[in-house]
Amino acid sequence: MSANVYSVAQVNSYIKNMFAQDFALRSIYVRGEVSNCKYHTSGHIYFTLKDASGTLAAVMFAGSRSGLKFRLAEGQKIIAGGSISVYERDGKYQLYARDIVLDGIGDLYQRFEELRDRLQEMGMFAKEYKQPIPAYVSRVGIVTAQTGAAVQDIINISSRRNPYVQLYLYPALVQGEGAAASVVNGIRTLDAMGMDVLIVGRGGGSIEDLWAFNEEKVAYAIFNCKTPVISAVGHETDVTIADYVADLRAPTPSAAAELAVYDVRALLMKLDESRQRLGRLMEQQIGAVRSRTLQFQLKLKILDPGHQLDVKRQQLMDAENRLEDTMKRRIEGYRHLLALTAARLDGLSPLKKLKDGFAFVTDERHLPVNSVSCVEPGDMLDIRLADGSIAAQVLEKSEADLTRQMHRAPAREQE
Repeated sequence: MSANVYSVAQVNSYIKNMFAQDFALRSIYVRGEVSNCKYHTSGHIYFTLKDASGTLAAVMFAGSRSGLKFRLAEGQKIIAGGSISVYERDGKYQLYARDIVLDGIGDLYQRFEELRDRLQEMGMFAKEYKQPIPAYVSRVGIVTAQTGAAVQDIINISSRRNPYVQLYLYPALVQGEGAAASVVNGIRTLDAMGMDVLIVGRGGGSIEDLWAFNEEKVAYAIFNCKTPVISAVGHETDVTIADYVADLRAPTPSAAAELAVYDVRALLMKLDESRQRLGRLMEQQIGAVRSRTLQFQLKLKILDPGHQLDVKRQQLMDAENRLEDTMKRRIEGYRHLLALTAARLDGLSPLKKLKDGFAFVTDERHLPVNSVSCVEPGDMLDIRLADGSIAAQVLEKSEADLTRQMHRAPAREQE
């Protein structure tokens, strides 16, 4: 028996797990009347939903309150969407609300979701159909109410960013009966005028206030518009069919003006920076071209036929001067050698010997007599002197001791 006994916490946890596994309870919408509504200091809202047959405890945590467009109050008939789970501490189940709308608006949400899903299946939200927003525009069309904060915000921001951009306003109805048709006419009219970009939107409001931008005719008008369209409907948390179809969604009308109109001051600064950068690049290019030009001029000067001729002429003159110098040096050398040779020959000349007192003796056969052994007494001799010749006869001959004479000769010179 003890195996089947559970603690309270175990039971509550088990029941909570059962609730969590139920798909229907994880995402459910409940219609009822608000009672016992209390705003806690933490930001949470505690209330009870009731109808004729029962009650259901509910809570909306502070983190989910961004989707609440009105203040919850006693007696309101609402539709609360969220999940049902068990609060384990008290063992009670309750609705954890994520979004709440007034009853009657639920049908609008259903219509919104049906149209959104149908248009999405048709491909009207596809990126392939989105037109790029021009970076620099001069004519901006605006489809919105003539009065209100939206148009004033667009005008102020556009004038501040670029006072030269022309704004064309089509004063359309943006709420109530005939609003959708008025928005469609505005889109078609400004599209035909050749705008650079269109801003279609209005300020924030409830789903009923914004419903004109959830109409199918407005979606088709935006999709078929040749001019790029920026949707700017409501606040950042508001989403309409127009936002899905438009080429670009802006969270607010002010943001749409920021996206559509370029900042002329930033553009001028960018142009100035580009001009300076271009100037520096041009100076670098001109410097590089000037340097190459000087190199080409130098090459042309070097390769110029006249210059080449002058160089060759100079080289020829230098070679001629070197040749002359070489010839002079060689002639001087040969002249000096010739002088030495002439002096040596002069020293060996028989004539000079004859002038110095020597004689050239030949016999009858005109053979030179260079020894006493060559003649005999009675032989005829021819004695040739420097200034003539003498015929002589050998009377006698005697051999002389030349060695003794050479030793005696210095003695005679000393005497």
